[in-house]
Amino acid sequence: MSCRSSRYAPRGVLVAALLVAVGLVSASAAQASTLPTLSIAITPSSATVGGALESGAVNVVSTDTGVKEAGVIVFLLKPGVSLAEVEKFSAEKKSKDPNSASKYGSIVVDLEANAGKTGEAQTYLQPGQYIVLVAAGEGEAQLRTHFTVTAAKSPVALPAPQATIRSIEFGFRGPSTLHDGELVRFENEGFLVHMDVAFPVKNMKTAKQVVKLLLTGKEKGLEKLVSGPPVTFAGPLSHEAFQQETITAKPGVYVQACFMDTQDGRSHTRLGMERIIKIAK
Repeated sequence: MSCRSSRYAPRGVLVAALLVAVGLVSASAAQASTLPTLSIAITPSSATVGGALESGAVNVVSTDTGVKEAGVIVFLLKPGVSLAEVEKFSAEKKSKDPNSASKYGSIVVDLEANAGKTGEAQTYLQPGQYIVLVAAGEGEAQLRTHFTVTAAKSPVALPAPQATIRSIEFGFRGPSTLHDGELVRFENEGFLVHMDVAFPVKNMKTAKQVVKLLLTGKEKGLEKLVSGPPVTFAGPLSHEAFQQETITAKPGVYVQACFMDTQDGRSHTRLGMERIIKIAK
């Protein structure tokens, strides 16, 4: 299980665009051990990719040496898009809208990484050209490396999740109670980039207060209502991307939310992307 301190401010990912929340969730070692591993090791100036480079199900594992509160983003290029085009786009920094990157490809994995700890998530990699971006703290993501996934003769299948939560415009679909030890898929079925995080609160009454604050955009004082570090179910993901993890968070009442922004600067929470959920034993 990986732990990081919480922040509610945005940080850049592909043109200073994506929010990466932090928290408590990881892939189960028992389930992950049955899958090929794609390893991503990051330092302050580099990223090194190793392990399974064939299409199919993988357990993506990030390790960190010397980068504080890092986000590791795996981005799949569209066929015909060159690495040079993406590098130029990333360097221009003209747009704060993460959806503008969709013409170049899609965000397929978004992991946390902290020095001495690992981040893990299961996903399915298609054949193609990928890039790895690393964002440190609240800074903008930097393109660190690239790799190619070849087509496997017999792609490995993902284990079937016990529950699925889907992000849409603008809300969440799926069970409102999750259980520790349960393998859950978090999938973006919206056409916009969405993230999926949940933060614990003391009780249902407090949860309703938090929902009201988020809906009205009056987030001042929100941190006083939060009773611990949030759970990161998935960082910002593109349309149809998903990650699945085994729930390991502390049982209790949580407020699930997406803090991405619309083109006019409104948080998705103001459009209804928050709800009350429970994590049970």
